[in-house]
Amino acid sequence: MDGSLAFLDLLAREASAVEFEGPILKARAEGASPQVLEELEEAKLRALKVRALLRRRARREAELSALYDTAGDLAGLRDLDAVLEAIVHRARQLLGTDTAYMTLHDPDRGDTYMRVTDGSISAAFRVLRLAMGAGLGGLVAQTATPYSTADYFADARFRHTAEIDHAVKEEGLVAILGVPLRLGRRVIGVLMAANRSARPFAQEEVSLLASLAAHAAVAIDNARLLQETRNALDELSHAHRIAREHSDAVERAALAHDRMTGLVLRGGGIEDVAAVVTEVLGGTLAVLDETGRPLVGEVEDGVLEQAVPGRTVRRGNLMISASAPLCTLVLRSDDADERILERAALVCALLLLFRRSVAEAEGRVRGELLDDLISRAADDPRGLTDRARRLGVDLSAPHVLVVARHEGQRERAAFWASSHAAISRGLAAARGQEVVLLVPGSDPGAAAQRVASELSASLGSAATAGASGPITEPTHVPRAHREALRCAESLMALGRAGDGASAAELGFVGLLIGEGRDVGAFVSAALGPVVDYDERRGTALLSTLAAYFAQGGSPSRTAEVMHIHVNTVTQRLDRVGRLLGDGWQEPERALEIQLALRLRHISTAGTVGPTPI
Repeated sequence: MDGSLAFLDLLAREASAVEFEGPILKARAEGASPQVLEELEEAKLRALKVRALLRRRARREAELSALYDTAGDLAGLRDLDAVLEAIVHRARQLLGTDTAYMTLHDPDRGDTYMRVTDGSISAAFRVLRLAMGAGLGGLVAQTATPYSTADYFADARFRHTAEIDHAVKEEGLVAILGVPLRLGRRVIGVLMAANRSARPFAQEEVSLLASLAAHAAVAIDNARLLQETRNALDELSHAHRIAREHSDAVERAALAHDRMTGLVLRGGGIEDVAAVVTEVLGGTLAVLDETGRPLVGEVEDGVLEQAVPGRTVRRGNLMISASAPLCTLVLRSDDADERILERAALVCALLLLFRRSVAEAEGRVRGELLDDLISRAADDPRGLTDRARRLGVDLSAPHVLVVARHEGQRERAAFWASSHAAISRGLAAARGQEVVLLVPGSDPGAAAQRVASELSASLGSAATAGASGPITEPTHVPRAHREALRCAESLMALGRAGDGASAAELGFVGLLIGEGRDVGAFVSAALGPVVDYDERRGTALLSTLAAYFAQGGSPSRTAEVMHIHVNTVTQRLDRVGRLLGDGWQEPERALEIQLALRLRHISTAGTVGPTPI
C-alpha cells in the first residue's frame, strides 16, 4: 500500500517517467520479497498508464483551448487577407512545424494556387500552382481527404511533377500534412503544415489540423460573405449617390427651365436666357442663329460645323447644343449639366420661332400697307396715314423710299427687309426679285448705299438699290417708287450691280430718269465751283470751258475764237481742272459738264427756268 501511495504522489506532482522506477528500486534495496516487487511493478505500470492518459487529456484541453482561441480570433477578423494569414500562422503554432501554408481553388483554371504562407523562404514556392491530383496538395484537393507523408520525395502515393518537386526541394520540405478546406461538399482549398526534416504526423495532429481547417473554412466563407456584403453596400451607396445626383440635376434643370420660361413669359429675350444659363452653369455662353451669326457673345470660326442637331457634343472645354435649325448654344465650361444647356437651347429656339412668327405677321401688315401706299395712295391718304400711325410710322416726317433688286433667296431677302424696317420704324414689302422699303430719313442716296451693302452681305450676292425722297406725304409714295425703281434699273444697266444711288448720284442719267428733273440742281452739281469762281473773281472760266468743248477740245482753236493767247486758255483750263477735280475730261464726266453748260445757257437765255421741267 505504501508503494501505491508513492506512485500517487508521483502522479500528483507530474513526475517524469523515469521517476516511477524509484519506489521499486527502493523496495529492492530494502530486501522486499518477490511478491512485493511484483505488486510494485504492476502499480508502476498502472500509474504510467494513468500518467499518459492525463497527459493526453491535458494536451487535448490545450488543443481545444487553442481551437477556441483560434475561433474567437477568426470571428473577430473582417478582412479576408487577415483571416487567411491568421489561419496559417495558428496552424504552424499548434502543430509546431517549420512552415504552414494554404492553397485555394481557382474555378477558372481548375487548379489550386498558393494563397498564404508562414515560415516560407522560397520565392518559387510562394507562387506555386498545383494541378488537381498533382503533389500532396493536389491530391488532397481532388479527393477531399487528409494526407500526410513523413518523407515527401520517397512517397509514391501521389503524382510528382518537376515544377512542384523543384519548389518543394527549394523550400527544403520533407514531412508534409494536408487537410481539405471544405464548405459542405465543396473543397475550397487545402491547409498544410510541413517540416524540413523527416517526421511522422500522429492522428491527433491530423485531427487538430482538420479541426482548424473546419474553423478556417467557415471563417473564410464568412469573410467572403462579409466582403460581398460590403461590396454590395458600396455598390448600393454608389447607386444611391448617383440617383441622388441625378435627382438633384433633374431638379436643378427643372428650376432653370422654369426660370427661363418665366423670363420668356415676362417678355425677356435671348440675352436674359443666356444670363440665367451662365448664372446656373458658370462659364461663358454664345448663342448663334442658323447662319452662325452670334446673337449673344462671340465664338471662334468653325464651331457651327461641329454641332450635331438635337444633341449636345463636347469639344474640349466647349459644350455645343444645337436646336436645329433655329439656333446653337456654345458654352465654354470645364464641367456643366447638359440637360440645362439643352433646355436653354430649346427655350431660345422657341423664342426665336415666336419672334419670327410675330415679325412675319407684322411684316405682312407693314407690307400690305406699303403696297397700298404705292398702288392707291391717292384714294384714301388719311386712312393710310392712320394705319401707318397704328404701326408706329409717322408719314408726315421725312421718309425715303428704296427699291432693292436681287437674284434668288426671296424669303431671306424678305425677312431681312422686314427686320430692317421694323428696327428703323419703317415699312417693307417683297415683290418678286425686289424688296421695297419706306424708312425715315432725308438722304436717299445714303439710304440706297446702306441698303445695297447690308442686303448684299446678308444674301451673299449682289443687291442693287435705287432710292428717292424725301417724302412727307402719302401721295408722294407712288412717284417716289417709280423713280427709285428706275434708279435701280439704271445702276444695273450701267454695270454697277451691288451699288446704291438716288437720281442725284446718277448725274445726267438721274436728270433723265428723275421724276422731278431738277435742272438747277444738276447744273449746280456739275459746274457750281466754276460758276462761283467766276462770280467772285470776275473771270471767264465758264465761257472758256464752253468754247473749249465747242472747238472739240482744242486749246489753239479756242484761243482763236476767244481772241486770247493759247497760254491763257491753258492756264484757265488748269484752273477749271483744280475746281472740278481730276477726271473732268473723261468721256462720261465731260458729257455731264457739256450738258450742264447747255442747260445753263438755255436757262440764262430765258428759255427754261430753274424749276423742274
